[in-house]
Amino acid sequence: MTETYRPPDLSVDQQHALLTAARNLADEFSGVFGRPTIERFLYSSYDQFAGAATIVDYLPLIAERFARQRLRALARIEGGHHDGKPIVLFLCVHNAGRSQMAMGFFQHLAGDRAIAWSGGSEPAELMNPAAVEAMRELGIDISEEFPKPWTDEVVRAADVVVSMGCGDACPVFPGKRYEEWTLDDPKGLDVEAVRPIRDEIERRVRHLLDELEIPAR
Repeated sequence: MTETYRPPDLSVDQQHALLTAARNLADEFSGVFGRPTIERFLYSSYDQFAGAATIVDYLPLIAERFARQRLRALARIEGGHHDGKPIVLFLCVHNAGRSQMAMGFFQHLAGDRAIAWSGGSEPAELMNPAAVEAMRELGIDISEEFPKPWTDEVVRAADVVVSMGCGDACPVFPGKRYEEWTLDDPKGLDVEAVRPIRDEIERRVRHLLDELEIPAR
């Protein structure tokens, strides 16, 4: 049996947190994926963030959340789980502003009738604070989100892929609906400058929901 890869140089606390995360995911995906697959996705997700992270305390939690999304995507691709809800994937460069605001609006307006994910071609380390504050003004909290890359299984599981400025870096798979939203990058802007971008994103998300025949709450 091939031994499951584990990142080197983990502290005792990190090892414990990752083992707990693996148990959580194993319980959630019981009957869908075996422990080796779950651990492979968990530890590879950890590696996605460990290289650039300056604060490592939250890495196991972030890895668990990212692995959960990837496993849900893989289950959908392989037919192990399909609840009929459309999945919309919002992509931008840093996954810290535009795509996160779009995902926040989509989740808020669609409720449990659809699923939204997001990703970036060059993920930032932290969320854009002006984007977080601009969304908070409308009662939508995206402060607990985190910039993340996209993976093949996440893109393949999506029904609609919305790109916002990632250009040729954005992945293309046959048979999917793709949209390109031309929007200013909020990176480095203050809240006042981000508000028009936020409002335009809301308008486009509402239009997309209309096209998908998903009533906005």
